[in-house]
Formats: sequence, C-alpha cells, structure tokens
Amino acid sequence: MNLGVTEKDLEISQPPQDTVSELTFSSQADYIAASSWDNSVRIWEIQQNGTAVGKAMYSHEGPALCCAWSTDGTKLVSGGADKAARLFDISTGKTTQVAAHDGPIRCVKFLESPGSASPILATGSWDKTLRVSFGYLLSQTPISSVELPERCYTMDVSHPLMVVGTADRHIWVFDLNNPTVPFKKTISPLKYQTRAVSCFTTKDGFSVGSIEGRVGIQYIQDRDSAKNFSFKCHRDSTGNIYAINSISHHPIFGTFCTGGSDGSIVIWDKDARSKLKNIPNAGAPIVSTCFNRNGQILAYAAGYDWSKGYQSSLATDKRTIYLHAVKEEEVKPKKK
Repeated sequence: MNLGVTEKDLEISQPPQDTVSELTFSSQADYIAASSWDNSVRIWEIQQNGTAVGKAMYSHEGPALCCAWSTDGTKLVSGGADKAARLFDISTGKTTQVAAHDGPIRCVKFLESPGSASPILATGSWDKTLRVSFGYLLSQTPISSVELPERCYTMDVSHPLMVVGTADRHIWVFDLNNPTVPFKKTISPLKYQTRAVSCFTTKDGFSVGSIEGRVGIQYIQDRDSAKNFSFKCHRDSTGNIYAINSISHHPIFGTFCTGGSDGSIVIWDKDARSKLKNIPNAGAPIVSTCFNRNGQILAYAAGYDWSKGYQSSLATDKRTIYLHAVKEEEVKPKKK
C-alpha cells in the first residue's frame, strides 16, 4: 500500500464533528472505525493510494466512547455514554443493541479466539463492572459480571490475555480461559491516573500509560519482574508534562507507539529501552492510535482531550484523523 510521502501524513476525509474517542482497524481488511464524542461511529475503507472512502455511519444516544472489530471483521461493536453497546453488521448495515450497563460503557472488546464459533463480548463500564456475554442479542444473560474495584478506564485483549485498568490505578489481568476470575490484581507502577493499557504481542505482559507522562512496562509472571521498568516521555524543555492517551503495539515487530497530549507520537523499542521514531507534532493532543493488520499504516486521531478543562475547549480546535505510512526502520527493533 502506498500512502505517499511519509513526512506529510494523509488526513481522512469527512472526519467526525467532535473529538475521536477510539480508533480501531479490522484484522481482516483495511477498514478503520472511529467512535466519537459527536455520538457517531464511522467506518472508512482505506484505498491502495491511501485515500479513505466512507463506508458506514451509525449513532449512539450520547457520546460514543469506544469501538472494536469482531475477529472475522464482519461486525463492529461500540459502547457509549448512553450505557449501551451496539453492534453494527457490515453485510446488512443493521445496528443492534447487544449489552447494557448502569453507567457509560468506556471499553468494548471481542474475546473470541480465531476460529471460535461463538462470539464473546466484554464490556467495561463506569458502573464498576466488567460484563462478559455470548452472542449478538441483548436478551441473552451475561456469562459473568465481574465487580471491578473502580470505574473502567481502559482495556486491551490479546487472546488469551485481557488487561483492565480502572480509576485509582487498579489493574486486573484476566486469563480468558477463565474470564470470570481475575488471574492477577495489581496496582499500576505509575503514581497517577491510568489512561491506557496495551498488551504485548508476546502476550506475557503489557504497557501502561498515565497522565504524568510516564510509561510502565509490566510482565505478568513474577519470575519476569526483574524486566519491569518505567520511563518518562511526552515532556517538553520547559518542564511541562503531558498525559499519555494511547499506546499501540506493532503487530509484526512488537514495538509500540505512545500518543500524548503534547500532540506527538513516539515509537519505542522496550527491549532495547530506546526511542525509534518521533512523528511530527499534529498540533493537537493525540487521543487514539492504532496500526493496521500488517503494521504498514499507523492511524492516529487528534483532538481536544479535556486535559485543561472545558474552558480550554475551542470551536476552532483541530479534530481529525491522520494516516501515517510506516517505514520498517521506524518500527523494527534495534539489534542487540
């Protein structure tokens, strides 16, 4: 796929009218979806020349806070401030409510492993519950409803690993072979509010980012604890510290990028403990990032992230989605 000149990333046509809450690429095709604070969920198809063609749009009854593709790429699920999870079927164009909570749904993920016959959905809410349910119908009783220690802020899944981050810095790790009981309960190694978690592609740990401009590298097994470390990033020369809003791991090389409130994206090699690439500043906070299925495209959304309160939100704020053509040297780990 040719996205043109790397130094000038391509902007998606007709982006949402308000800030994106989450971006996600299909694992089966170059379809990208975005949930947004304007209540909408939009889907585009990325063409060979890098242009994005709008394919579908549907709405929640409040801000759409998250979205995720099914393993087979035929369905998209989203959660919103309307306390509902909604499923969109690409083939029929129909939207169905498939889950409900007592508070806004902040995180949604499909849990089925490749080849699984039954779709399984996890929804994490500000009502302090994580619900796991079968199928595509709201009428079905959830498999489980796990009481979380606080409001669900972030979640990532790489079968059979699921990591959930909540308020008050709690992080719960689940083995999806037994999704009703947390495998491990821990506290973030970072001192301030958790904004993002992302599973290693090796499925033996996760990265966590916080509002203090730090990333924590955490392995799950105690025997690997000596490899845990944290580092500072997304800070400027005048001492300003910026939140890390998004972390995404490269599907091929396992390196990862961080997107910050400073408007920058940085790609890291955790094993070499080094920086690989700085992507030019977007001019607005980076609120979400994701790689496509082969890691050749990095999509990122820029928009106001409320880190400075409502008084700093302006009608003129940039709210858009960019596509960055990934060069191998930007994401390939350094030789040891």
